[in-house]
Amino acid sequence: MSLQIEMEQHRKALIVRLKGELDHHTAETVKARMEEAIRREDSLHIILSLKDLTFMDSSGLGVILGRYKQITGKGGKMVVCDIQPEIYRLFEMSGLFKIVALQASERAALSSLEVAL
Repeated sequence: MSLQIEMEQHRKALIVRLKGELDHHTAETVKARMEEAIRREDSLHIILSLKDLTFMDSSGLGVILGRYKQITGKGGKMVVCDIQPEIYRLFEMSGLFKIVALQASERAALSSLEVAL
Protein backbone atom coordinates (compact mmCIF):
# COMPACT_ATOMS: atom_id res chain seq x y z
CA MET A 1 0.00 0.00 0.00
CA SER A 2 1.18 3.51 -0.73
CA LEU A 3 0.78 6.72 1.19
CA GLN A 4 -1.57 9.62 0.62
CA ILE A 5 -0.71 13.05 2.00
CA GLU A 6 -3.34 15.72 2.50
CA MET A 7 -2.35 19.15 3.76
CA GLU A 8 -4.45 22.09 4.84
CA GLN A 9 -3.39 25.45 6.23
CA HIS A 10 -5.41 26.75 9.18
CA ARG A 11 -4.12 30.17 10.16
CA LYS A 12 -0.51 29.51 11.23
CA ALA A 13 -0.98 25.72 11.62
CA LEU A 14 -0.26 23.22 8.87
CA ILE A 15 -2.57 20.22 9.22
CA VAL A 16 -0.99 17.11 7.68
CA ARG A 17 -3.16 14.01 7.24
CA LEU A 18 -1.37 10.78 6.40
CA LYS A 19 -3.19 7.75 5.00
CA GLY A 20 -1.51 4.42 4.34
CA GLU A 21 2.06 3.45 5.18
CA LEU A 22 4.87 5.77 6.21
CA ASP A 23 8.04 3.76 5.65
CA HIS A 24 11.40 3.99 3.90
CA HIS A 25 9.62 3.98 0.52
CA THR A 26 7.47 7.03 1.29
CA ALA A 27 9.48 8.92 3.94
CA GLU A 28 11.44 11.14 1.53
CA THR A 29 8.24 12.26 -0.23
CA VAL A 30 6.57 13.15 3.08
CA LYS A 31 9.67 15.02 4.21
CA ALA A 32 9.91 17.05 1.00
CA ARG A 33 6.19 17.88 0.84
CA MET A 34 6.05 18.95 4.49
CA GLU A 35 9.22 21.07 4.24
CA GLU A 36 7.87 22.78 1.14
CA ALA A 37 4.46 23.45 2.74
CA ILE A 38 6.06 24.83 5.92
CA ARG A 39 8.13 27.24 3.84
CA ARG A 40 5.43 28.17 1.34
CA GLU A 41 2.66 28.73 3.88
CA ASP A 42 4.94 30.20 6.54
CA SER A 43 3.51 27.70 9.02
CA LEU A 44 4.41 28.08 12.66
CA HIS A 45 2.77 24.88 13.95
CA ILE A 46 2.13 21.36 12.64
CA ILE A 47 -0.85 19.17 13.43
CA LEU A 48 -0.17 15.63 12.33
CA SER A 49 -3.38 13.63 11.92
CA LEU A 50 -2.63 9.90 11.87
CA LYS A 51 -6.19 8.53 11.88
CA ASP A 52 -5.67 6.63 8.61
CA LEU A 53 -1.98 5.77 9.02
CA THR A 54 -1.82 1.97 9.08
CA PHE A 55 1.94 1.43 9.36
CA MET A 56 5.05 3.38 10.28
CA ASP A 57 8.68 2.35 10.67
CA SER A 58 11.79 4.15 11.92
CA SER A 59 12.02 6.14 8.67
CA GLY A 60 8.66 7.69 9.54
CA LEU A 61 9.87 8.51 13.03
CA GLY A 62 12.87 10.24 11.46
CA VAL A 63 10.65 12.35 9.21
CA ILE A 64 8.47 13.39 12.14
CA LEU A 65 11.45 14.20 14.35
CA GLY A 66 13.03 16.25 11.56
CA ARG A 67 9.87 18.32 11.02
CA TYR A 68 9.56 18.72 14.80
CA LYS A 69 13.05 20.23 14.87
CA GLN A 70 12.23 22.41 11.85
CA ILE A 71 9.03 23.81 13.37
CA THR A 72 10.36 24.26 16.92
CA GLY A 73 13.36 26.05 15.42
CA LYS A 74 10.84 28.68 14.29
CA GLY A 75 9.31 28.84 17.77
CA GLY A 76 6.35 26.63 16.87
CA LYS A 77 4.82 23.43 18.19
CA MET A 78 3.91 20.01 16.81
CA VAL A 79 0.75 18.20 17.88
CA VAL A 80 -0.15 14.63 16.90
CA CYS A 81 -3.79 13.54 16.86
CA ASP A 82 -6.10 10.66 15.94
CA ILE A 83 -3.30 8.15 16.47
CA GLN A 84 -3.89 4.41 15.96
CA PRO A 85 -2.84 1.99 18.76
CA GLU A 86 0.01 0.43 16.73
CA ILE A 87 1.44 3.84 15.84
CA TYR A 88 0.87 5.07 19.40
CA ARG A 89 3.03 2.22 20.68
CA LEU A 90 5.84 3.15 18.28
CA PHE A 91 5.71 6.79 19.45
CA GLU A 92 5.72 5.61 23.06
CA MET A 93 8.68 3.24 22.63
CA SER A 94 10.70 5.85 20.73
CA GLY A 95 10.11 8.51 23.37
CA LEU A 96 8.49 10.94 20.90
CA PHE A 97 5.65 11.67 23.32
CA LYS A 98 8.21 13.31 25.61
CA ILE A 99 8.56 16.13 23.06
CA VAL A 100 5.44 15.97 20.85
CA ALA A 101 1.98 16.78 22.27
CA LEU A 102 -0.86 14.30 21.77
CA GLN A 103 -4.52 15.26 21.29
CA ALA A 104 -7.57 13.10 20.58
CA SER A 105 -8.71 14.93 17.43
CA GLU A 106 -7.85 17.69 14.96
CA ARG A 107 -10.33 19.95 16.72
CA ALA A 108 -8.65 19.34 20.09
CA ALA A 109 -5.23 19.88 18.49
CA LEU A 110 -6.36 23.20 17.01
CA SER A 111 -7.84 24.23 20.36
CA SER A 112 -4.59 23.39 22.14
CA LEU A 113 -2.74 25.71 19.76
CA GLU A 114 -5.41 28.43 19.72
CA VAL A 115 -3.50 30.72 22.05
CA ALA A 116 -0.50 30.42 19.77
CA LEU A 117 -2.52 30.92 16.57
